[in-house]
Amino acid sequence: MIIANRSARTGRYVSNATAARHPRTTVREKPGPNQSSSTAYRSATTGRYVTARTARNNPNGTVTENG
Repeated sequence: MIIANRSARTGRYVSNATAARHPRTTVREKPGPNQSSSTAYRSATTGRYVTARTARNNPNGTVTENG
């Protein structure tokens, strides 16, 4: 099982060490077979999915998935 870390600021995958240094702007991802093809937004702070409006208002604190 591969678990990746993605920066909310750049959208790029980052190392575990980088994720540990920046926990509020990094999201852990666990790719799986049931991924949707629709666009989703996730908060880097809480890890929960948020609305498109919340993502627009906080671009450095959210990650766009499948977009």
